[in-house]
Amino acid sequence: MKSYAIVGAGARARYMFAKPIAFQWHATARLVGIYDINSTRANLLSQECGGVPVYDSFDAMLSGSRPDVVIVATVDSTHHEYIIRALEAGFNCITEKPMTIDAEKCRAILEAERRTGKKVRVTFNARFNPYTARIKELLNEGAIGEVTHIHFEWNLDHSHGADYFRRWHRRMENSGGLLVHKSTHHFDLINWWLGKEPEEVFAYGRRAFYGATREERGERCLTCAYQSTCEFYYDMESDEFANSYYLGAEQEDGYVRDQCVFGDDITIYDSMSLNVRYEDAVTLNYSLIAYSPYEGWRAVIHGTKGRMEAEVYTSGERAGEPFQQLHVYDHRGNVEIHRIKKLEGGHGGSDVKLQRMMFVPDQPDPLGQQADSWAGTMSLCLGSAANQSIADNRPVRIGELLGVAQSC
Repeated sequence: MKSYAIVGAGARARYMFAKPIAFQWHATARLVGIYDINSTRANLLSQECGGVPVYDSFDAMLSGSRPDVVIVATVDSTHHEYIIRALEAGFNCITEKPMTIDAEKCRAILEAERRTGKKVRVTFNARFNPYTARIKELLNEGAIGEVTHIHFEWNLDHSHGADYFRRWHRRMENSGGLLVHKSTHHFDLINWWLGKEPEEVFAYGRRAFYGATREERGERCLTCAYQSTCEFYYDMESDEFANSYYLGAEQEDGYVRDQCVFGDDITIYDSMSLNVRYEDAVTLNYSLIAYSPYEGWRAVIHGTKGRMEAEVYTSGERAGEPFQQLHVYDHRGNVEIHRIKKLEGGHGGSDVKLQRMMFVPDQPDPLGQQADSWAGTMSLCLGSAANQSIADNRPVRIGELLGVAQSC
């Protein structure tokens, strides 16, 4: 049985790591420590998990609990700090995605791994969805030959997309923007499907919808004069989790969970478009929109022997369909349709599959779904390079960010 200590006691730490370890995977995993800069949240999480020890500092947790693995689930911009400190103290790490928010912090993590011999694992749950896994299997089998081009579009709806503009994610220095925080899922998925590494990106990004785009706005939903008319009003007091973990914990750190999505301090983009070149001249067109009427994604993958079409709906009129379909076309006009049954649970059933891989020993991994620090590097540096490209209005090479002469 392995023991785990968690730094960060927010929503993701709670439902992805702490409670599953305490109640679902307790036969092979044990939670031995919790630390968060906000002790209210840490103590609430401890109570929900059966009284796990809460520590008043990260170092105290490491020395007091002596876990086999440290789980990092803090604000993205602090991931590197806790990962490196854990590695240097002699512990392996599991980190929530993204591994960090920029290339400089990424280089520091990779160097700490080399220096200490300890390892970092990144939790990319998108690899574990049965639908995306079937795409990987078909590509591995050569269903469309050698992949030459991918078109990939992701739409966040007014519920999910808006939430990034209420929370700490709204500031680039906290999250790296959606091209790092959110797109890291998508970039990793594409990297994994291809089995190749990105070399160069040219990107565009802007705030077209959120931010200071309307006069009827306030500082936060709780005190806003436009509660009755704003379609983005979020009632924290009626949400049991948000009320206790965030509203009830504000007095400690001042973190406001329901900031106005039209605030003038927002620095991240809500509309993004990329052109990416991979090794072997494979190309990717990618877009992310954070204000769509419905949520889902669509991918078209071209290869030397055909074309694959994939689409997923997570809100809107098609979200309730029990199956998802993949269409594979050959150059003679024939089509093969694959129907994949949806699973229950977080992220289409992928969370529990990822948890099993993490917390149950010796799980087979024929598709290479477990992601290491290099996978984390490739996904976040693609997003970081895109941010740099938008700022400089030029193509940016991934190797440029990592300080190497050629592609990563």
